[in-house]
Amino acid sequence: MTGQFEATFEVDRPVEDVFAYLADGRNDPQFSPRVLRIERVPDGPTAVGTVFRSTVKDAGMTTGRAIRVTALEPPLKLRWAEDSKNLVTAREGGYDLEPLPGGRTRVRIFNVLEGHGLGKLLAGLAVSAARKDADAFGGRIKAAAETSIPPR
Repeated sequence: MTGQFEATFEVDRPVEDVFAYLADGRNDPQFSPRVLRIERVPDGPTAVGTVFRSTVKDAGMTTGRAIRVTALEPPLKLRWAEDSKNLVTAREGGYDLEPLPGGRTRVRIFNVLEGHGLGKLLAGLAVSAARKDADAFGGRIKAAAETSIPPR
């Protein structure tokens, strides 16, 4: 099974700053409590082909993840795909950013989740849980970005 979740929210910071914050996946633990550890490979500016390797805890299971950046169009678009072989993976995902008046930014995040092997039975539960948490997840990203990015 495959399914998508998404959330849209507004951040009280300029689009260039929000994009830079989100493009550095090492910030993910600030808003995603499931991310226990993360590193950028290679260690340098995020670019197409950059991989973020992480250790995450989902449903009581700790797994390794490898998320590869597939498209990067600053400051409006970021796409990724999961290279790791877990039961449920993000086949594709991304951020779409839109500048708003007053130095604000509208952000849309989405992930297309896909089950593999036994994960085909679990994917529906994962998609349902992600959809249920989507607005709260967006709120956590907003709060983390506004805390981490100083106002201009």
